[in-house]
Amino acid sequence: MDRFTLPRPVESSPAFDRYGPDVPAHPVVLSIPHAGRLYDPDLLARARVRPEMLRRLEDRWTDLLALPLVERGHSVLVARAPRAMIDLNRHEREIDPAMVTGLPHGMALRTSQKLRGGLGLIPRRLPGAPDLWRGPIPWAEVQRRIETVHRPYHAALDCLLKAARDAHGHAILVDLHSMPPLPPAGAGQMTPSLVLGDRFGRTASGRLTTLAGDIAAGRGFVAALNHPYAGDHMIERHGNPAHAIHALQVEIDRAFYLDIALEEPGPGLERMQALVRALVEALANALPRADFAMAAE
Repeated sequence: MDRFTLPRPVESSPAFDRYGPDVPAHPVVLSIPHAGRLYDPDLLARARVRPEMLRRLEDRWTDLLALPLVERGHSVLVARAPRAMIDLNRHEREIDPAMVTGLPHGMALRTSQKLRGGLGLIPRRLPGAPDLWRGPIPWAEVQRRIETVHRPYHAALDCLLKAARDAHGHAILVDLHSMPPLPPAGAGQMTPSLVLGDRFGRTASGRLTTLAGDIAAGRGFVAALNHPYAGDHMIERHGNPAHAIHALQVEIDRAFYLDIALEEPGPGLERMQALVRALVEALANALPRADFAMAAE
C-alpha cells in the first residue's frame, strides 16, 4: 500500500467503503460523502460536459486525509459513487423537478438555496458551466440511485453512530469535506484554512466545536465557525445532541493538501493528515459530559 491508497475495506458496496470494526473502537465516526470517483459509462453517456467538469463536484482526494485514521482502526465511511451521480449531503427529496421526467403525481419535493443554485440531490450545473446533463433523467433512474446509494450510505452511517453511542455513551460524527480557497479576509484578519459547521449549535455541543477549533489553532491553522459553510443534510440528519449523537462538518481548504492545480495530492498532504488525525483523536478522547446536550441547545 502506498501513501495514496487506502487499505482494503472491511465492507464494500456500490454506495460506500467501510473501514473499522462493526462496533467503533472510539466515539468518533468519520464520514467522507463527496470523495467518490467511480464514474460508470451510463453516467458519462448522460453528461453534456467532459468528465473533468464532473470531477469539479468532488471533494478531491479527501479520503486520503483519513488514511492515518483508517490504519489505526477508526471507523470511516467513504462514498464510492461520485457526487455527480447523487449528492449524499442533500435530502432525497431535494430535487429540481425540471431535471426529472415521470415524477409521481403529488410527490412533495424540498427546495433550498443550494438546489436553486444547481446543487440539489442530482447536481444540475456549476458556476461557469452549462447544464451538466444532455436532458432530463427518468424518475426510475433517480429512484434507483436513491435506493442503491443514498439510503444505504445513510443507513450504514446511522448504524455506526448508534453502535458507537451504545458502546461509549455518546457518538460524534465528523463529516469531512474540502472547499476551494476562500477569498482573502479583511484587513487584520487571517483567511480561514478550515470551516467547522454545526448548524449554528444545533448538531453538536459547543464544547466539541471549541475543542476542534483549538486543535486547529494549535497546529497553525485558522478555523472559522459556520461561515460560509454551516453544514447540510448529513449533520442535520444524524446529529442529535439530545440523544447523545453529535455531528460536526469539517471543510478543509484544498490548497493545503493538493498540488497547485488542485488536482492531485500535493506536498501538504501529510501535514493535513496529521491535523485530521489530531482533531479526530482529540474528539474521541473528550470525556462524556452530562452537559454536552444542553450546551448545544
